Amino acid sequence: MKTSLKLLAALVLISNFCFGQDFSKKIDSIIKDNYQKNPNIGISVGFIKDNEEYYTAYGNLNSETPIEINKNSIFEIASITKILTSNLIAQAVIENKIKLEDCIDKYLPKGYILHKNLKNKIKISDLCSHQSGLPDIDFGKLIELDSQQPVNSVTENTLTSLVNNCTELTDYGKFRYSTIGYTLLGQILEKVYDKTYDEIIRNKIIEPLQLTNTFTKDFNVKNITTGHNPNGGIQEFFKWNCTASAGLIKSSASDMITYLKAVLNTKTQIAKAAILTEKIFYKDEKREIGLGFNISTDEKNTIYLKSGDSMGQCSILCYNRDKNWGIIILLTERNSKMRQDLLNKIYDEILK
Repeated sequence: MKTSLKLLAALVLISNFCFGQDFSKKIDSIIKDNYQKNPNIGISVGFIKDNEEYYTAYGNLNSETPIEINKNSIFEIASITKILTSNLIAQAVIENKIKLEDCIDKYLPKGYILHKNLKNKIKISDLCSHQSGLPDIDFGKLIELDSQQPVNSVTENTLTSLVNNCTELTDYGKFRYSTIGYTLLGQILEKVYDKTYDEIIRNKIIEPLQLTNTFTKDFNVKNITTGHNPNGGIQEFFKWNCTASAGLIKSSASDMITYLKAVLNTKTQIAKAAILTEKIFYKDEKREIGLGFNISTDEKNTIYLKSGDSMGQCSILCYNRDKNWGIIILLTERNSKMRQDLLNKIYDEILK
């Protein structure tokens, strides 16, 4: 009997290993084919299945160097920062510092003076799920002012003026993607923890997970990739200021997989917070929204996903808790169609 059990265990181990190898080869084949068709766009992909990690990457850090992109190369993950911010919000809920149903009034910095029509109406969960109705930062105008560093001109006064001059929430309760919503969430976190957003995300995510390739304000490192706009021109990484909680983070495939590993391990504080963010807080005929990301369902799967677009790079992160897998795709060009096509192909042919 003991011999049979040992043999069974060995067979299961071999089977899982073979499945993992097959999984890895299929994804690598898709990524390699895409790179051969688009050799000017570097790519790094990380994926995790049943706690086993796999990576593939193609291209160079930039056109001036022979150094190849790998799993530790640094990309601008932009709005994927929002799922980290929402995880911090959920951690604050678990620690009884805030409630998702709390109105934002008492948590905002002193400079904010809400109009009477807005008082005691906007909940923290509304900010997280993009349904607050607040006016947003006009990125189109900011890009016209400075296409390389559009958020440079956004100040605390910019934010307070937007909120304080708002007299009606004309689309409150309806989905409208919001940068200012996540900026306010960062400020709420700073108030309840009495620390900067930078300190909070380091203390609660970056340092506990030992994310050695994840950066906030200072990202002057050797293994950083170069971003390109849709026309192929070089694009600087954003230097976020007071809007940091909406898009600050620079990271790598390896660190994002470490984060996903923590999310999928239900014993971690990050996973407990993630499970809270996975509840549906907004739903219409087009979408379901948790705290910080989209929720996509079919008859067999529930997928949690978030994309990130800067002016020069794009990325997407998603995971399936029930089937215990996650994936991160990072591109050196702002090309959302390529990003989505890659994810769709990998999902349809392998993960589904």
